[in-house]
Amino acid sequence: MSTTDGRADVAVSLEDAQTARRHKALLANGVAAGGILAWGLLNWDYFSRAPQTKNEGWFERTSIEGGADKLGHLWFSYTLSHAFAAWYRHIGYSENEAAIFGPISSFGLTGLMEVGDSFSVDHGFSWEDMTANLAGATVGWLLLRYPDWQRKVDLRWDYRPSLSEFEPDISTDYEHSRYLLALKAEGFEALRKPWLEYLELHLGYYARGYADYRPARPDARRRNLYVGVGLNVGKLLRPLWNTRLFDYLQIPYTDLPINARLD
Repeated sequence: MSTTDGRADVAVSLEDAQTARRHKALLANGVAAGGILAWGLLNWDYFSRAPQTKNEGWFERTSIEGGADKLGHLWFSYTLSHAFAAWYRHIGYSENEAAIFGPISSFGLTGLMEVGDSFSVDHGFSWEDMTANLAGATVGWLLLRYPDWQRKVDLRWDYRPSLSEFEPDISTDYEHSRYLLALKAEGFEALRKPWLEYLELHLGYYARGYADYRPARPDARRRNLYVGVGLNVGKLLRPLWNTRLFDYLQIPYTDLPINARLD
């Protein structure tokens, strides 16, 4: 076989690989989009009315969920950007390509979700939600672009469902959710000591009393900030299970918080 033929075969193989990964990327985005629309039809009344917008507010006490929903959007968009980046790397994209395409997919899919909300009786297109989605994708890109910070910082969801009042749609169960920023001692060289490296500093937020609030009833709505010290569960389990799952999910009751009510 001539050198020219060999180069041609390499070029064809490279083109085939690029086409294959592109098809896999499109398929993953298509499946995710279909899943979002199906979930919206089943749980959020998608396409039940003409499109509308809705001003939901931010973190005011009188906002829809006291701001917990905005942190939920930010966390989901951030987590989705990292999930897609991992998929892009798996199918052959470079680290730099995955760091760009992951957040783009996340913002596109969360944007699709918001468009679906515009056709829902109970929701509506919210620019506040879209801003939170963009913020989450941006934070996702920053930590992908500067991976050393992933050893230092996590954004997590702490979900503590009620067994007596179980909510099937956990994605919008803000009444039992907390969102937090975790600073991990293991990511800072000065703190890598046997008695420190398994600890974390937490800064979190949650809102309560919004799910049951009605204007004619007593107002029990409250917003809360907290700081605390937690255990780095991912590091503790690493010898047995090396996973990044706990970079995004906070195991309940593995921290000692100090709460401060804002109301």
